[in-house]
Amino acid sequence: MQRNGGGAGAGGQPWVLRRVRLTWLSFMLFFILVFFPLIAHYYLTTIDEAGGPEKHIFGPRPGGELCEVKHVQDLCRIRESVSEELLQLEAKRQELNGEISRLNMRIETCKRSIDSAKQDLLQLKNVISQTEHSYKELMAQNQPKLSLPVRLLPDKEDPGLPPPKSARSCRLRSCFDYARCPLTSGFPVYVYDTASYPWADFIDPLVKQAFAASVKSNIYITDNPSIACLYLVLVGELQESSSPPPPPSELEKQLKALPYWRSDGHNHVLVHFSRMSMTQNFLYNVSTGRAAVAQSTFLEQQYREGFDLVVSPLVHALSEPNFLEVPPQVPVKRKYLFTFQGERVESLRSSLQEGPPQTFEEEMEGDPPADYDDRIIGTLKAVQDSHLDQVLVEFTCKNPRPSLPTEWALCGEREDRLEVLKVSTFGLVIAPGDGQLVASAGCGMRLFEALEVGTIPVVLGDHSRLPYHQLIRWSEAAIIVPKPRVTELHFLLRSLSDNDMLAMRRQGRFLWETYFSTSENVLNTLLACIRTSIQVPAAPIKEEPAHEIPHKAGKLAGTDANLADNGDLDLGPVETEPPYASPRFLRNFTYTASETYRAWNRAPGPFHLFPHTPLDPVLPSEAKFLGSGTGFRPIGGGTGGSGKEFQAALGGNVPREQFTVVMLTYEREEVLMNSLERLNGLPYLNKNDLLWPDIGLPIVVVRTEKNSLNNRFLPWDVVETEAILSIDDDAHLRHDEIMFGFRVWREARDRISWLYNSNYSCELSMVLTGAAFFHKYYAYLYSYVMPQAIRDMVDEYINCEDIAMNFLVSHITRKPPIKVTSRWTFRCPGCPQALSHDDSHFHERHKCINFFVKVYGYMPLLYTQFRVDSVLFKTRLPHDKTKCFKFI
Repeated sequence: MQRNGGGAGAGGQPWVLRRVRLTWLSFMLFFILVFFPLIAHYYLTTIDEAGGPEKHIFGPRPGGELCEVKHVQDLCRIRESVSEELLQLEAKRQELNGEISRLNMRIETCKRSIDSAKQDLLQLKNVISQTEHSYKELMAQNQPKLSLPVRLLPDKEDPGLPPPKSARSCRLRSCFDYARCPLTSGFPVYVYDTASYPWADFIDPLVKQAFAASVKSNIYITDNPSIACLYLVLVGELQESSSPPPPPSELEKQLKALPYWRSDGHNHVLVHFSRMSMTQNFLYNVSTGRAAVAQSTFLEQQYREGFDLVVSPLVHALSEPNFLEVPPQVPVKRKYLFTFQGERVESLRSSLQEGPPQTFEEEMEGDPPADYDDRIIGTLKAVQDSHLDQVLVEFTCKNPRPSLPTEWALCGEREDRLEVLKVSTFGLVIAPGDGQLVASAGCGMRLFEALEVGTIPVVLGDHSRLPYHQLIRWSEAAIIVPKPRVTELHFLLRSLSDNDMLAMRRQGRFLWETYFSTSENVLNTLLACIRTSIQVPAAPIKEEPAHEIPHKAGKLAGTDANLADNGDLDLGPVETEPPYASPRFLRNFTYTASETYRAWNRAPGPFHLFPHTPLDPVLPSEAKFLGSGTGFRPIGGGTGGSGKEFQAALGGNVPREQFTVVMLTYEREEVLMNSLERLNGLPYLNKNDLLWPDIGLPIVVVRTEKNSLNNRFLPWDVVETEAILSIDDDAHLRHDEIMFGFRVWREARDRISWLYNSNYSCELSMVLTGAAFFHKYYAYLYSYVMPQAIRDMVDEYINCEDIAMNFLVSHITRKPPIKVTSRWTFRCPGCPQALSHDDSHFHERHKCINFFVKVYGYMPLLYTQFRVDSVLFKTRLPHDKTKCFKFI
């Protein structure tokens, strides 16, 4: 027991010692692991602090000394990059904050400006409203209220107007229905189908074909009879046929059966074209009601003055006259002083004797005998026998043409008569012996043939009605002498000067070409005569459509200071923005009868419009109410005035007006660009009809159908001004030169004002259209009226278009061009060799002049030494040029 116990006792003491050792070892291990690093850290820190800041051994080191390890270096670089980006973002944030502050300040400023502008705009609107109100009140006080007329279109069953007291009392005021032809109607004309007439088989086929062809080309014809203002019915000429025409009673029934006759035939015109001197006047003794009659032969009992129309004969039915075969108008005096070939008709060979209630013999019963014809025969034979002048009179014919009773029959064939008239200064037209025959186809034929070959007609018998005598002043183209003065005829013809005879011959040629030469002209003249009588404005003449090419302007053009220098030349107020079109011609509806008469009858001048409306003194360019286009204004200067008024109006009659430049160029782009750039800043410039630089104005690029010099004078629809400056691409002109030329043109709008020529001289008769002002009116005449043969020759030679324009203007106005002073600065640096340097160029121009003279029949160019200069222009004249001027 003790050994076990003793063993236990001996063994328990080492166990206690082992436990004590374990506890001490744990404590020591804890001390070493915890306190030793702390003590070491403190000790090392103490050493670093004792060694100073520059001798840190174990503490944190400045800079990147601790980043020597690779991954630590990467982390450092990332930190530095992020720091830099943060700094940049902060700088941007501060910059944006500053910009936001500045913009906020600007916004506040703009808001205040907008509020101020709104107030100003409101005040301006109030001022404008008050001004408009005052203007309306002023206009209401000084102008009547106008409105469009009410268009009345009676239906087929319309009972018609009250019947006139008698058939001979018909006048426009009593027999014409103006309600169907308002001023704004456009004058629509309906033409009955000739084939539907009961008497169609009796009409001459040539007349029917010529009439149908003329109708197709007329601009007033309409297919809608319900809106028609006028209705045309072709009733003759009747052809020679075995079967007689219908009697008057039957013809009246046939006329009343026309679809739109409306019981009395108002606004109908019965047209009878004569191709023969022995015409069938089968409308005699036919009651035509309110329908007007247009024919070449009238008895006094049949003719209604101011209602019926005496028309010219239809000599050239389907053929066109050859103008090159027409003899020239010079020399003035020809082989014979006067000629006459004819035979007096005594027998009755006319349809006039067939109609009731009276025969032609009964109609003439009680009239004094026609003994003047015997006196005429004796007097003319005495002049021929005296041999004082060479004359040709024949009162018997080998082959007389059928003619009306008491009329002088034509002798022989037409070609033979024309050969005699070509060598005659004057051609006698003896009116019928019976005074009741107021118009006859035979006299009309003699008149036509005399005008055709340039012979001055001498009408013996003042009772005779010549074609369109209401509107043509025949005294300017023919000599009308009463038959009792036949004994003084020789003295009268000898007393005329060469200038007077040439003027009459030129006017006669104009009348023949314009109104009588073709069937189309005859129909156009007939309609224009009626339209003018009822005061309906003409339809606008067509303009050349400009097929514009899309384009962009190039670089901004510069301005040559030398070109823009206007010196002391002051032309009045300058309006350049926006482009102003010339004011429209507003006198179509204030047309007076006296102006109509003057417009129709003056010498060939700018008031005439040849193609569609031969009676019109104005040339419309587009159809608009109260102004159907820009018309050619009266010749001469403007409103004038003194001092300020004259300057403000630019010396012209349109206070605010600009001009359009039309420039011709071909395959020299650099020259073109330079020329266009020189137009930059040019006052009064409206539009340029070419390409490309940006000069501050619209430039219209037009593609023409063919390459032709005639394109220079096409009346483009984009040209809105009356003044056109035609200029070549190599014309180097100053702005003050152009403006001065514009001012001169405005004071003489019917002339061509020019700026340079090829040879400086005191005398001139033409201008070079490479730098010239002209009226747009002449563009219409050149393109649509001037003989086509002239334009064809321009295309053939690619030359002479300037000569053609000069011939045209001189022929129309009978005035020379105006020379405008330039600074003698015309030059074209860098231009290639010009065509004018080639000898063939001048040979072609000589051929053109000779050809144009043949077409016109005379030389229309007029010489002048007149020159327009400005005392402010300061032109230094060469000493050898001063002799050209006279001081007044």
